[in-house]
Amino acid sequence: MPTLFRFLATLAILGGLAFAGLFALATLVVPTPREMTVTIPASKLQPPGR
Repeated sequence: MPTLFRFLATLAILGGLAFAGLFALATLVVPTPREMTVTIPASKLQPPGR
């Protein structure tokens, strides 16, 4: 039983560390917005049937 408790405690600690890392990334990292250009083929601009 102590081995199971140690295993579950280790999993809980690792899960907490992963959660803390994701939370820190979500709150502390600010993405820089930038312009985006997408090239659309001319065939996509033509109405169907013409």
